[in-house]
Amino acid sequence: MNGPTYPIVCRHPANDIGRDFVVGDLHGCVDALRYLLHEIGFDGARDRLFSVGDLVDRGTDSLAAIDLIDKPWFYPVLGNHEDSLIAVATGAMRRQAWYAIGGAWAETLGDDQLGTLAVRLAKLPLVRTVGEGARRFNVLHAEFFGSDADLDAADFSDDTRNEMLWGRGLALGQSDPARQQGLSPTYCGHTPMRAIKQIGSQIFIDTGAFASEGRLTIVQAGTDERWSVKERWAASEGARTLALP
Repeated sequence: MNGPTYPIVCRHPANDIGRDFVVGDLHGCVDALRYLLHEIGFDGARDRLFSVGDLVDRGTDSLAAIDLIDKPWFYPVLGNHEDSLIAVATGAMRRQAWYAIGGAWAETLGDDQLGTLAVRLAKLPLVRTVGEGARRFNVLHAEFFGSDADLDAADFSDDTRNEMLWGRGLALGQSDPARQQGLSPTYCGHTPMRAIKQIGSQIFIDTGAFASEGRLTIVQAGTDERWSVKERWAASEGARTLALP
């Protein structure tokens, strides 16, 4: 019997009762997230937090980051590191290849445990779209070339899917932003930046949370408001004692 299928593109209405935020690549840096949610006065009953993916690998607590997907206010997309975990669990990728890009935290997990995590992560969409018209924004992991209509069609070739999870052409100046004509502001991560940077329609918000000099960044969608913190500084400030919404 075939298992359940999940949408590649998830659509969300505009938030008329609270605020929408987007967080960069978490990579297990949950202490930094706790600190920032406290800093912005996040209200889990009214506010929403979208994630550009890469919840796992490299940082200190990938399991806690995966558990965030059960929070009713948390809306992540699939990142290339989640995709790699799933590939290992399904036999499409060797464990050692995954460990080399940050998956070594899972070295002690058995195949059954990894399979259970993969089932949970396989439910994540590639794209989330929020609102309509001038209020619309999109969330995806790496990069996309096309319009809102192309995203809405959700008919992605293997090459396009690979770009959405692994692509760096736009961030590295090797791809033409004009190919994004008709694309609403689109929040993404994957390529670490020293500071938030917009290239074409895409707003890159990964500021290297897992790195010693990096930070986790949250932005309020549709505004210039942004907050950042180093993981080790948040931990030193007792962030782990702060309750998640």
